[in-house]
Amino acid sequence: MKKLLLLVVASIMMLAACSSGSKEGGNSSKNGDSNTITAWAWDPNFNIAALKLADESYSGKDEINLKIIENGQPDIVSKLNTGLSSGTMKGMPNIVLIEDYRAQSFLKAYPDAFVDLSEYINKDDFAPYKIESASLDGKLYGLPFDTGVAGLFIRTDMIKEAGYTVDDFTNITWDQFIEMGKKVKEKTGKPMITVDPNDLGTIRMMIQTAGKWYLKEDGVTPDISGNEALTEAFRVYKTMLKEEVAGIHSDWSQLLAGFNNGDVAAVAQGNWITPSIKAEEAQSGQWAVVPIPRLDLPNAVNASNLGGSSFYVLNVDGKEKAAEFLANTFGSNKDFYQNLVTKVGAIGTYMPASEGEAYKAEDPYFGGQKTVTDFSKWMEEIPAVNYGMHTYAVEDILVAEMQNYLNGQDIKEVLNNAQKQADSQLK
Repeated sequence: MKKLLLLVVASIMMLAACSSGSKEGGNSSKNGDSNTITAWAWDPNFNIAALKLADESYSGKDEINLKIIENGQPDIVSKLNTGLSSGTMKGMPNIVLIEDYRAQSFLKAYPDAFVDLSEYINKDDFAPYKIESASLDGKLYGLPFDTGVAGLFIRTDMIKEAGYTVDDFTNITWDQFIEMGKKVKEKTGKPMITVDPNDLGTIRMMIQTAGKWYLKEDGVTPDISGNEALTEAFRVYKTMLKEEVAGIHSDWSQLLAGFNNGDVAAVAQGNWITPSIKAEEAQSGQWAVVPIPRLDLPNAVNASNLGGSSFYVLNVDGKEKAAEFLANTFGSNKDFYQNLVTKVGAIGTYMPASEGEAYKAEDPYFGGQKTVTDFSKWMEEIPAVNYGMHTYAVEDILVAEMQNYLNGQDIKEVLNNAQKQADSQLK
């Protein structure tokens, strides 16, 4: 009987030991003391490189073994939706990188899946527009990472042929850009920029200068018909094409070839395009960057954004260590951000970092301009808008309606049609 009792007790202890690991995913070992945290991210030369640098810079009290798993952004979106919609957290990472335009859709659909980071970082240290996209119901769920602060990169030699200087293109409206662009085209034979009608990133940059988006402030209700900023942006877009101030590219490689080959006089993009511009060494000293043009509307500013992402901690075992890792690096380390700019070329949205020497460095490629200093200043001026849940769904509708508008359909009819489609599809 004693032997049988001992056997039963031993069996119970073995079962308990086998079941002590988390059933909800994460990285706890059987005894619950694993230091490994996992992170999902895309782009080995940018986001993943930044995570590796953060791992090297980490100085927290707890030992951490960071395991980075590369996934393309579409794969991350798909895996998160599939995993979180299943009702379990099995297989989910501790940290995941999410693009700012998509963040609200995840936070609203799966509010219990993410960890509130409000106690780990000081949100006042980050650019306000980034806090907007990473927050829900007063709680901060994302640690803001890179900025997509926009700039107008201009070929100083080309605008000089038309009698213009860098100052002439500084703090201007899009209409002023068009008027000067017409003269540049006349003198050089080159358009100012190129756009892709199937990618409305330029429209996004335009409307955010006026503090507007495709959705109302609730981040859910479509705001298309009667949206003054969107109406104005469509008009400017069409005018640029009609006046041949803008040419057309159909993919990323054509965009790059346009400015690397000297076929355009300017580039209107997020600051992350800088390394691609500098890839053409023969053009060193012939570029400058100025604030993005603004829409000619009340309260519009010469500051906007294109792209950018933030880090989120999922509610799985190891979440505290994951949050502490982010807080110790991306959330508070000025020296880390100096290395981030120097080694990776990424400008974070942690505002105290702008006091560092790397942020004040002159860039010979841009004629000695302190480009990181300028981008950091413009970043703080970007209007905060709620990107909401449906940015790309609305753009799918607007891309088709843009073609109708370019083909002669009235702007009010175009935006009314888009509003009806959005109201119907995005309930």
